[in-house]
Amino acid sequence: MTLLYQCPLCSAALSQHKQSLCCENRHQFDFAKEGYVNLLPVQNKKSKQPGDNLQMVQARRAFFATDHYVFLQQAIVNLIKGYQPNMVIDLGCGEGFYTQAVANALANQTESQVYGVDISKSAIKYAAKRYKNVNFSVASIKQAPFPSGTADVLLSVFAPVFANELHRLCAASGTVLIVSPGPKHLFELKQFIYDEVQLHEPIETPKGFVLTNHTLVEEKQKIESQVIEHLIQMTPFAWKFKDTHYQMLNQHASQDVTLSFYLSEFKRI
Repeated sequence: MTLLYQCPLCSAALSQHKQSLCCENRHQFDFAKEGYVNLLPVQNKKSKQPGDNLQMVQARRAFFATDHYVFLQQAIVNLIKGYQPNMVIDLGCGEGFYTQAVANALANQTESQVYGVDISKSAIKYAAKRYKNVNFSVASIKQAPFPSGTADVLLSVFAPVFANELHRLCAASGTVLIVSPGPKHLFELKQFIYDEVQLHEPIETPKGFVLTNHTLVEEKQKIESQVIEHLIQMTPFAWKFKDTHYQMLNQHASQDVTLSFYLSEFKRI
């Protein structure tokens, strides 16, 4: 299998030679023992350890060990499988929870390749160590290390959206699937910290695309309070959750929590 990476320094094609990827300009990137490749040059880093820190990664690992998000995972897999893509890129893949499920669903398509990209080395290291059916790389999703027009499906789950890069990567007949919070996502938990909880709106259509389908998947689930702590730690509002809020939360063994997601499908114009 030929890996479809391009050099993050000069944009030339990368070829695999044993345990390294090299381009014609002699830029070289070595595979880690876990199986991923680091395609984030030092000069492109804005901090020593960009992306989610180890604490957030561990919180997601603990939460994804439960089955609370399996219904979302399956909804994503069903949509992508319907497209019968040859190449899928999960931009901001984190620990690979969704990426590996997509790869498993496409395993019978001999030509299919699934890539997971994240700027967090901690997340990618864990993903690559656990899931061997995906090509994982540490890289920026704002400047993803792939040739233009190569992705049949671009998946973005709760990740920043860079419209220009999505347009560059997407094949002419490709699809972008963006997963974002549904109207009442985590509504009950947000009531701990907000006097008035604002409902989420669907994500705006990225420039250069047209919305083709919009699906809302939602469940209200009973979640153990200890598991909820992991869920909070993997969300952007975790820093607003104070010790007093956790104390109130832990007064009960479990809570009813709304899990709500928009799955928005876009076609390139």
